[in-house]
Amino acid sequence: MSLNLRDDFDQVDDPLDFLLEGRELGILLRTDYSNEDAWRSFCATLQAAEQELANGLEKPDPNDNNEPASTTADQIEDSDSDTESSDGVPSPIIKIVNPAPSEMSFFHNISNLRALRLLNDVDIRLAPNPPQGQSRIKPSNRLIDQGTWQEIYTGMTIWIYDAQSNTDHCVRLVSQEGDIYGTATGDSWRVQGSHICDLQFNMTFQGMRINFGGLDRWDYTERRRNLEEADSLV
Repeated sequence: MSLNLRDDFDQVDDPLDFLLEGRELGILLRTDYSNEDAWRSFCATLQAAEQELANGLEKPDPNDNNEPASTTADQIEDSDSDTESSDGVPSPIIKIVNPAPSEMSFFHNISNLRALRLLNDVDIRLAPNPPQGQSRIKPSNRLIDQGTWQEIYTGMTIWIYDAQSNTDHCVRLVSQEGDIYGTATGDSWRVQGSHICDLQFNMTFQGMRINFGGLDRWDYTERRRNLEEADSLV
């Protein structure tokens, strides 16, 4: 689907809603298009990990007598559609978004914050309290603490494939809210492609949180980029 953005944003419906359709829990967004071989290799790694996770979640059928099941033409035709395991886990768990040539410039090298504002829903909450004896940040910033409030996001988990992904085979996992005081909404850290599905499953179904044991180990370069864009992108 192409994005006629100038016309589409004049409409009531969000022209990016189609990216969020489906049962997937996270979205892998490609924002660099310089190495097709690296991208395809990364996707193959992700899909292999996804299959491994799905196999691990399968429960043996007590009525299974080890006889091969028959397959109909309709089943073959539907094999690529979204499915759901007996545990309620969607398959695939991650939606892969590879923009068409006409859409590439729109997503190219976008920041974590821009991705959140395009693909998630915005909200606010009380910012975490600063440690005892520590003053609130100055100047204030809506992504950390602005008048004791913090801008946050809800929706699908965002994983960003960028130029660095071509060589380190990792993506940026984008946080939807700050962690400890001083960390920011939109912070990210790099995750290997083979770990994406396990992390997504554990964050969604096991309540796992990325907090580095209370330490600030997020990517500062991406944080600074977000903080600089916070007001200009409003």
